[in-house]
Amino acid sequence: MGTGRDANTGNRIDAVLRDEAVGLWPFLAAGYPSLDTTAGMLRAFVKLPIRGVELGFPFSDPIADGPVIQQAFCEALADGIRVKDIFRMVREVRQEVDYALLAMVSASIVYRIGVDRFVGEAASAGFDGLIVPDVSLEEAPELAKCVEGAGLRLSMLIAPTTPPDREKRIAEVASGFLYYVSVQGTTGARQALPADLREHVVELRGGTGLPVVVGFGISTPEHVREVCGVADGAIVGSAIVRRIQQDVGEGKTLEGIVEDLSQFVGELAGG
Repeated sequence: MGTGRDANTGNRIDAVLRDEAVGLWPFLAAGYPSLDTTAGMLRAFVKLPIRGVELGFPFSDPIADGPVIQQAFCEALADGIRVKDIFRMVREVRQEVDYALLAMVSASIVYRIGVDRFVGEAASAGFDGLIVPDVSLEEAPELAKCVEGAGLRLSMLIAPTTPPDREKRIAEVASGFLYYVSVQGTTGARQALPADLREHVVELRGGTGLPVVVGFGISTPEHVREVCGVADGAIVGSAIVRRIQQDVGEGKTLEGIVEDLSQFVGELAGG
């Protein structure tokens, strides 16, 4: 289980999107409130009907993340969490976890470490793909080539306002799935999803031939059900991180946080 390739099915992202029903992809801020807690959550998720996990690498100046995730990232960085620590934790947990793992990471981190080195270490640790939300379309092909060479997938973001010609260019670079940003702005829970979500997802999937997983603004089991009725999966981030923040504020132990979050994610997945 050491790389993004499964001996029987190839890349885990490809396998789950090909062979399993649509479902939930929860997001965790790596290292919040501690790396041990993140590892405990990843292990606990094995028992839940999720499709994969998006693991966010803390970054001091995130572009698309709302205040909830920004706060979690800031606290993780203040605690001294670094990229090497996340890779080490994932490498240990991967021996017990068989679902797909994606690294949500800023291009600044990737290029500071070096594309070849970062992608190689991600593959070695057990990641199956990357989401680099702020990589430019001009730089993306080079990154995509390196990612493909390591057996990983590069999921690219597309917004409701992305022009059709740019959508096509993005899809030519992407692999695994397209990450459709359901609403404009930063991440964060919303009361309702956009009325034109279905129309955009259908057009995007039909025009690119790639699976489409939807994120941003999804926060309830009902939202997950609605999204999975048209897309290939739903990503929930801010609502999950907020639940963790509430547990931390209530002084819950590591075990208590993991237990409560597992229940919450299970409810979301049940949607």
